[in-house]
Amino acid sequence: MDPLHKHYLPSDWEEQWRREKERRKKSIEEGDEERMKRDRNELRRIVEYNDARMGLPSRERKRDMSGMSQEGFGGWVSEEALGNERRVVTYRSVTQPSDVFMALKTLQESRVLTDLCLVASNNQSIEAHAPVLASVSSYIREKLKDEVNDRADTDSDQHVCGKTLRLGPEVEHAGLLAVVEFAYTGAAASSFNKDSVDWTRAAAQTLGVSRLVELCDRGVEWSRKKDSPAQEEEEEMQSLEQMKITLQSINRLWADTVRCDVTLDLDETSFHVHKVILAASSDYFRGMFTCGMRESKQSHVALPFLVASELEALIRHSYSGALQLSWDCVFEVTCLALQLQFRTAQSLCLDFMKQEMDAGSCLDVASFAEAYGMSELLEEANDYILRNFWDVSHTVKFQDLPPEKLLDILRCDGLCVPSELAVFRAVSSWIEADPQQRLAQAGVLMTGVRFPFMTFREFREVRAINLRMECLGNKDVNLYSSALQEFAFSVPQTQTKHRVRHPKNVMILVGGDQLNPDTSQHAASREVWFANSLRSGTGLVKEVEWRKLSEIPENPKFRHGIATLKGLLYVVGGCYFYTKNDIMRSAYSYDPVLNAWRKLADMLEFRSSLSLVAHRENLYAIGGDKEINLNMNSVEMYNPRTNRWSFVHPLHQALSGHAATAIDKGILISGGFNCKFECLSTTYLYDPEKGSTQLAEMAKDRALHCMELLRARLYVAGGVCNLRKFYTDQQTCEVYDPAADSWAAFTSLCVPHVGAASAVLEDKIYILGGYCQEDYSETGLVHRFDPSLHRWEQMGKLPGAVTDLRACLIQLPQHLRF
Repeated sequence: MDPLHKHYLPSDWEEQWRREKERRKKSIEEGDEERMKRDRNELRRIVEYNDARMGLPSRERKRDMSGMSQEGFGGWVSEEALGNERRVVTYRSVTQPSDVFMALKTLQESRVLTDLCLVASNNQSIEAHAPVLASVSSYIREKLKDEVNDRADTDSDQHVCGKTLRLGPEVEHAGLLAVVEFAYTGAAASSFNKDSVDWTRAAAQTLGVSRLVELCDRGVEWSRKKDSPAQEEEEEMQSLEQMKITLQSINRLWADTVRCDVTLDLDETSFHVHKVILAASSDYFRGMFTCGMRESKQSHVALPFLVASELEALIRHSYSGALQLSWDCVFEVTCLALQLQFRTAQSLCLDFMKQEMDAGSCLDVASFAEAYGMSELLEEANDYILRNFWDVSHTVKFQDLPPEKLLDILRCDGLCVPSELAVFRAVSSWIEADPQQRLAQAGVLMTGVRFPFMTFREFREVRAINLRMECLGNKDVNLYSSALQEFAFSVPQTQTKHRVRHPKNVMILVGGDQLNPDTSQHAASREVWFANSLRSGTGLVKEVEWRKLSEIPENPKFRHGIATLKGLLYVVGGCYFYTKNDIMRSAYSYDPVLNAWRKLADMLEFRSSLSLVAHRENLYAIGGDKEINLNMNSVEMYNPRTNRWSFVHPLHQALSGHAATAIDKGILISGGFNCKFECLSTTYLYDPEKGSTQLAEMAKDRALHCMELLRARLYVAGGVCNLRKFYTDQQTCEVYDPAADSWAAFTSLCVPHVGAASAVLEDKIYILGGYCQEDYSETGLVHRFDPSLHRWEQMGKLPGAVTDLRACLIQLPQHLRF
């Protein structure tokens, strides 16, 4: 929270803030606990002064040591912290269990912090960490609980640093080694043979490692299988799953305070934890407990300079892999994760800021990232501000921007606005928030407004606002004269006729066709185009700068399927003309880094008018036509790791011309043609293993339409609908809320888009090309829907083929763009 208010402080207090932060850092490094407490109180006093100066209510630290509240961890909370700021989101790291156990394994191999010695029948011993072994072994777990009870009976809180357990004659050293290996890695099956299975099973049964006993029963079966990439992948997934279960067991040991060997004492509370778990999760605690510091020999460690709720969040993450975050607490938790070097937790905090960023928080994120030198996060926040400037300019925090920062934003080419008039209005609202202090800066700030980009109608408002500012009491401020001179007499240079924005991801157009009354003149396309930049010119004039990227190998394609997965572009199926034999089942991938295509295994069936969806690391080719006017219900899954297609659960009915999009729960499929080639209004959630589940129907039937996921909602637009025995254009648009399982109408398209492509770029929906069903004329236009403005904008024309083409997003290397 501290850096967020830095720009609110007057210069003398800002300097004092900086000095106090340096003092606190030095106190922490020197371990001066009394001075740390004093420095922290001084920092708090500065913030309270600043709050009073800003007219904010005083802030209090809420501590909830019984667990995480639904309103955050008790960070700095004011009465203004409502709605989205209080929404708690749980983030988990996929790699956290393996990262923790990799660190634990390293510590065990080095015999660091080991507190348990297991002796096998031949007197060979293995040292390990008691919490790790107890998490898999019921025998050791009971021994540790007996130790806790014995210590309670002797009325002593001293922990026994080491314990030796001699096992029975049935436990061979090899079997004991397998048990320890399983506890730290989750691995068991890869090296099984008859002897090792027997030794491992005997040791696992004696120690009560039930999960390993089950794996032993499968051991012979595993050993008979030949080594293959699929088997290795399955073993790796099994090991990861075992590590997750083991970590959950360690979490339960922590909850029951079994073998917790250190207590962290804060000002008002204490935490009983395992040294080895903190050492595996935090570089700070690893240094404290393993590098000979005095704390390594203490059963109580004083940390008075830390906030309990924030430390508890990081400790819980160490044991569970989960981190509950909200805007109320994320900055404080991130600061502590940085200070104590909880790397995985820090990464989750940064992921939260990037993924949950909105108009109300992006300025805070930018301030935080700048204060802590986080260049990547700062770039993300600044980019969000630029592409959502209109929404950001309506927030309270926008009114508190320093003038220098505001001017930097205004002068940026990448600023996204409906028109230059919106920029002028934003600057005017910033000035009017504190006219006495800010009117003097109006002239400089207005240099960031590009008046030549305004229409005459828009420029009239400049005069009206200037008059309003004069009424605020500063007669010397006359923005109109300089603005008029720039508007009327300044001729923009060729390179500055637009605000030019280069999105991080680029929109790709692949293949397509062009309509012609003479079908013999149809020419399907092999071209691949990308949108290199978005340009905003005078008034509402906008366009896309298209550049050619590549060409599809072999035959051209239209009515095909495309998708991106792990940075690669996949193009499958489609057709290259309109006869029965022109439908394809070929598949290719394009690597933008290598700028090269690769031929993949063919699909099992010929398909056109299909949907290709990337879901859970695989591709799914859904439905489509296998012959002219003969659609199908089959679905194929492509595994990129094995380069193989296989059939999965079929659809509920034959479909073509439908739309499909992956969501968390599966693949959502809307509309399309049935086997009678009637347009449908149905919506289904498709699971490759279980099949289809019907959801709420759309209000309108449609096929050959577009569907895109934006802000947890699905938008459908364009296509055709039934009209007695014919089809007609469907210009009505609908949006689906998966949480409510309901559809609602939104702004209709201004022109038909049948067989168009679509993509979501920077939180806006693009509909590209298509044709008009009424007269079969081409719609070579690009339209963009902005949910903030609730309207469609025209974004120029397509560079090549206009119908039955496909679009998606991908990242391109810089040398291909600039």
